[in-house]
Amino acid sequence: MNPLYLAVGAAAVALVFAFVLFGKIMRQDAGTAKMQAISKQVQDGAAAFLRAEYKWLSVFVVVVGAVIAIFLHEKTAIAFVAGALASGLAGYIGMHTATRAAVRTTQAATKGLAPALGVAFSSGAVMGMCVVGLALMGVAIFTLVYGTSTGYTAVEIDQILGFSFGASSIALFARVGGGIFTKAADVGADLVGKVEAGIPEDDPRNPGTIADNVGDNVGDVAGMGADLFESYAGSIIATMALGAALFSGSPAMVLLPLVIAAIGIVGSIIGTFFVKANNEHALHSALFRGLVVASVIVVAGAYATTSGMLSFIGLEFPAEVMVPGHAGAVALNPMAAFWAIVAGLLVGIVVGKLTEYYTGSGTKPVLNIAKQSQTGSATNIIHGLATGMESVALPVLTIVAGIYVAFNYGNPLESGAVEGGVYGVAIAAVGMLSTLGISLGVDAYGPVADNAGGLAEMADLPAEVRERTDALDAVGNTTAAIGKGFAIGSAALTALALFSTFSTVAKARQEGFNLDITNTEVMIGLLIGGMLPFLFSAMTMRAVGNAANKMVEEIRRQFREIPGLLEGKAEPDAARCVEISTAGSLQQMILPGVLAIGAPIAIGFWSVSALGGLLAGALVTGVMMAIFMSNAGGAWDNAKKYIETSGEFGGKGSEAHHAAVTGDTVGDPFKDTSGPSLNILIKLMTVVGLVFLPLFLG
Repeated sequence: MNPLYLAVGAAAVALVFAFVLFGKIMRQDAGTAKMQAISKQVQDGAAAFLRAEYKWLSVFVVVVGAVIAIFLHEKTAIAFVAGALASGLAGYIGMHTATRAAVRTTQAATKGLAPALGVAFSSGAVMGMCVVGLALMGVAIFTLVYGTSTGYTAVEIDQILGFSFGASSIALFARVGGGIFTKAADVGADLVGKVEAGIPEDDPRNPGTIADNVGDNVGDVAGMGADLFESYAGSIIATMALGAALFSGSPAMVLLPLVIAAIGIVGSIIGTFFVKANNEHALHSALFRGLVVASVIVVAGAYATTSGMLSFIGLEFPAEVMVPGHAGAVALNPMAAFWAIVAGLLVGIVVGKLTEYYTGSGTKPVLNIAKQSQTGSATNIIHGLATGMESVALPVLTIVAGIYVAFNYGNPLESGAVEGGVYGVAIAAVGMLSTLGISLGVDAYGPVADNAGGLAEMADLPAEVRERTDALDAVGNTTAAIGKGFAIGSAALTALALFSTFSTVAKARQEGFNLDITNTEVMIGLLIGGMLPFLFSAMTMRAVGNAANKMVEEIRRQFREIPGLLEGKAEPDAARCVEISTAGSLQQMILPGVLAIGAPIAIGFWSVSALGGLLAGALVTGVMMAIFMSNAGGAWDNAKKYIETSGEFGGKGSEAHHAAVTGDTVGDPFKDTSGPSLNILIKLMTVVGLVFLPLFLG
């Protein structure tokens, strides 16, 4: 049996399971006519944004695809277009499902917490299963089609890298564009509605409320899905490329990441059946329990695979392999890769837990920020920044420990040669992302719960309904923060795997290539690369500010010019706010995208060594900036929510609450625009460098 058939089969099962879950969601009660009318506004706004965004992206895909076909290879161009289409399709399905699941979650909450959790989590699982199904299906099919009868060489895998490049491109624009949209709407709605007008969050009188709910879906569902789609596909392809370049005569080392991904899909599907809770105190443990079950299945499957127990699937590991630069054959111990996979899984879980500590509701860092809000906005922001900076240390040390274990104990070469250690780090990234089907489901359920609470408020449902949706939303805020931490950790390992592939291929194809830090070109690249995440973050932060200014002016205009709006006697023009956020986000996302793609190409044509330095510098500062910004924003958000829900430090409406709202407003683009977008920046630049490397080398 060809192991690729197992990968295609598992991907197909994931897609069928997503379809079944979607049908189950759509059969649920959608509530009253008023609820459905409000939900329809959100659905139409989200669909309009994606149509406009995809229209621009289709032009980009066609132009870049043509460039790749002309200057590189038509097979790479085909894979690029397919990767872009698959990523865009996964984002559309996830967002389409989420916007329809929210109103059904609200209606389910009228019956109890357990039914509401079931609908919201099923929506997230649809997103997760579509991402892993389409990504694995695409990589496996291109491997089948582009592979040769003699195995899988570096040339064929290079062509498949086009799939990762396409996914990365869509991911960057989806994350940046969606992030700008959601935060422009959120900041505008909060500043004018909550701070100036003194009306509650999600109040139907606020014309920015619908745009805010739309933004939750385009940013935190479609954007997050595209981000992790790229990490998932990129980690698999990078490991395959290393296997092809390093282990001559061993197709098994090329196909191993595909098999681990297939096992992860099975584990994720089984894990979804363990996500059940009957009270709000059990919500978090229910979600975490599903992830643990999936991880245990992956560990067992990885052990069976690397030990040869699953030899019937056709994954036969040779006793020896030929490694470039080594005289004679080198003994192969595939079981070592098992420990690298376990290390990757553990890194993902630990980074998630550390993120929860720094951003979770009621934790010590968050309570400290809430307490400091009593003395004003300045001290709130100072302590929020300090918390974000401090939160970088332990996740980075965890990632470092994972890399050390994977490199030294996950080395499949008995000789301990460095090439095997590099492969160990890459397969660790695959292990970390193997349970993405359920881990993304846990994350993507959050925006559905958030929208469900907004619908309950706007539809004037009983207080106990809002209490149940708030319980779901509170856990959703934590899982969203954990999801961002997971995305950053996976981005670090994926980018490192891609960087290792870049370095390996460059050494093989360019005589004298080195990344010696004393090389002036490498040092120049390091400094430029280290600077790029700061410049990129400035662009995206300013983009949110510019778009939010227009939103603030529009909401103020409507409050001023629509008679009876603040008294609840007139309807706001929500569609106009959606249009403003859409136009602003699409205009503002272009320059950061050009920077991410143009910088490595410009440097690569000058010096491949400088390009290597640039990718390394961007990886180091990008990961740290992403953790800092995401965690600071999450901590500010939950500090505000703590004051609102607990009544501590004066409660809602107090000076401490006003300070916390200001901190949360600053933190919004931190955690939902700039921070998450940096994940994609470091991966996309590395993929661009790798795809265009043959052109740079002449």
